Amino acid sequence: MTYAPTSPTDESAVPAELSAGAMHKAMLKEFWFYFSQNKGAVIGLAVFVFIVVIALFAPLIAPHSPSLQNREALLLPPFWEEGGQFAFPLGTDAVGRDMLSRLIHGARFSLFIGLFVVVLSVTSGVLIGLTAGFFRGWFDTAVMRVMDVILSFPSLLLALVLVAILGPGLINAMIAIALILQPHFVRLARASVLAEREREYVISARVAGAGRVWLMFVTILPNCLAPLIVQATLAFSSAILDAAALGFLGMGAQPPTPEWGTMLAEAREFILRAWWVVTFPGLAILITVLAINLMGDGLRDALDPKLKRS
Repeated sequence: MTYAPTSPTDESAVPAELSAGAMHKAMLKEFWFYFSQNKGAVIGLAVFVFIVVIALFAPLIAPHSPSLQNREALLLPPFWEEGGQFAFPLGTDAVGRDMLSRLIHGARFSLFIGLFVVVLSVTSGVLIGLTAGFFRGWFDTAVMRVMDVILSFPSLLLALVLVAILGPGLINAMIAIALILQPHFVRLARASVLAEREREYVISARVAGAGRVWLMFVTILPNCLAPLIVQATLAFSSAILDAAALGFLGMGAQPPTPEWGTMLAEAREFILRAWWVVTFPGLAILITVLAINLMGDGLRDALDPKLKRS
């Protein structure tokens, strides 16, 4: 008996495709179910999306240029009215720049800092941690001792030392922050590899002839992503905080860059006479970091099977 060749549109292939699509939809639905159980995480997600939209459309939303100086409007309080309109809703700083416009453009810098630091620290940390956990031996020992040394220093102090070596500036500050956050991803990736490398599916892939690179990045890494995603979310908020701290100390973004930490540094001498130049940048940092941390809690609940609630 002979059989006709199966065409790409044969109906027997449809159920498999549908089942794969249905499985992805079910996974997303399950993820959203557990994530939405945490109301704080949903609020944090909404606030974070709002900040992202503001950052993306900052040139269209901001009423003024963030670097435009108005010598006739120095340290004006919030809701100062000019010609029947509120020209500066959040007031102006010591050189007459609009606080609202600088805060809106500062969201761009903060999100860029978080994204750059997370991508750099996650990429390098996961690569080092995967290699150390998979091959073990002297390389694993050397890597972990270096990570222990880095973690033994206060993070901000180590970042200051690195920026002092590299030189003040936003790029150097982001590189320094990525280096001090990297050990967390190295240790987490290594621990996940050690827990997964002797599992049956890994042994089966090794017996089937899979190479080391395939085992590391295709077989093991996808099963280690959940804790790494949660840690990356928390590192995002830590990067924004550390960058603001370095900017406040004059080692991060340099004036007239509208970065929130730099805005705080420029406003130090006016704290008592112009409360708004300090309050609004501080609130922007607080709200952004809080929203990201709340999202991290929701991701932990949704991705960790041990923490999923029935």
